[in-house]
This record gives sequence, C-alpha cells and structure tokens, in this order.
Amino acid sequence: MSDSTLKKRLHRIIFEAETVGGKVFDVGLILLIFASVAVIMLDSMQSFREEHHDLLYTLEWCFTFAFTIEYLLRVYCLDRPMRYVFSFYGVIDVFSILPTLLSILLPGSEYFASLRVLRCMRIFRIMKLIKYVGEAEHLKRALLASIKKIVVFITFVIFFVVILGSIMYVIEGENNGFTSIPRSVYWAIVTLTTVGYGDISPNTVPGQFFASMVMLSGYAILAVPTGIVSLEMSRAFRQSHPTQSCLGCGHEGHDDDAVYCKRCAHTL
Repeated sequence: MSDSTLKKRLHRIIFEAETVGGKVFDVGLILLIFASVAVIMLDSMQSFREEHHDLLYTLEWCFTFAFTIEYLLRVYCLDRPMRYVFSFYGVIDVFSILPTLLSILLPGSEYFASLRVLRCMRIFRIMKLIKYVGEAEHLKRALLASIKKIVVFITFVIFFVVILGSIMYVIEGENNGFTSIPRSVYWAIVTLTTVGYGDISPNTVPGQFFASMVMLSGYAILAVPTGIVSLEMSRAFRQSHPTQSCLGCGHEGHDDDAVYCKRCAHTL
C-alpha cells in the first residue's frame, strides 16, 4: 500500500463521518473521551483516589497515550497539517494531551485534562450521519457567525457598566459601601445581569431609584445576544452542509456543491 493511499484511507476513517469506519471511529473516540473525563473526576475525590490511585494513574496515562497516537495520525494524514494544528480542533486536541504530560513537572495540572470534553463537539458529525435533525451543527455555525456581533455588544456593555458604576459611586459614596469606582462597577455588573448577590446595595432613595432603573435595563440588555444568535440560527437552518472534510487541512462545513476547500483551496 502506497503512502498516499494509506493517508487517504486514514483520512476517511478519522475525518469523515459518512463511512462505517468513520462512524465507528468517532463513536469510539467519544466514548473514550467520556471515560477519560470520568477518571479525572474520580481522581479528584480524595477517598476514591487513595483507594484506587494506581488504577486511576494507569488509566490516565493510557488515555493520554491513545489521544497522542490519534493526534499524530490526524497530522500525518493531512497534506497541510499545520492548518489543522492551529485550527480550533487542533488546539483542543493538544490541550487534551498536555495536562497529563505537564503533571510530571507541575503536580495537579492533570486535572486540566478535563478540557478534553470539548473534543466531544465532534459528535455533531455523528449526529448528522445517523440522520438526526442536525440542530447541534446549526447552533455551532450560528454561534461562530455571531462572534463579531457579540464582541461589539460586550464592548458596549463594558462601557455601560463603567458609566453606571461611576454614577452610583457619586450617588451613594463610600459611607454606603461604594468605596471606589471599581467596586461600584462590580455592583453594576451584578445588578445589570440580574444576579443580585446582595453584598453591596444602595441605601439612599436616589440610589435605590437608580438601581431600579439598572435592573429594568438589564432585562432589555440580556435580550440582545438572544436576538443576535436567533438571527444567525435562522440563517444556518437555511443552509445544508455535508460532513465532508478537506484532505488538505481537515476543515469541515463545505457547501453541498463545493469542489475546493474554502480555507486552503485543496480539491475535495
């Protein structure tokens, strides 16, 4: 078997979800990820860790070895591996391996391996393959399309809470617990998001009236990101993307009639 043929076969199994081999690989990977996260959680329980330390330690290194082999195979079967290495999934794959390796030098860092649960986002492809409605894939595309708008919205909220905190600092002053503008900004964030810890609250009538206005405006502000994501969701539902993965960089989400990868221009 030539090297190019081997790469294509591995690519179909590891990256594609429209073949039996790809489906089995993805389902097995998801189960392996869940098992590894369960081991991490059990290891954080002191009584269980003391009783089964050797078993948990061995399992964690077995999982790390398996994920390392899988990552190397992903890199090997791509024509342009660096695009995958620096992609979202590529970074997540690395972070699923590093914590256990770093634990040799930094004890306790192995618990960050629980981040590997993010790798289960690949279940989107499995769900689509077995003919679920595909809402997870639509949601992912909608969130990605909403990022710029959400960043602009969050920036506006930051400016807004700074102004609100400054006003409340002037109204209430240090005698009522608003000892500084940063602390007042903290109050504005807690109030605007309707969390209401109650550790700091206005005592004067003007302050309470102003706080009431902030609380009411919080409901309106919380509705904005919902509208942004809903708009992108409606657009995403009008689109249909196969689970085909680029042989060059591993990118997914191509149009049904796409001939070339939208990211690296590799032939699909």
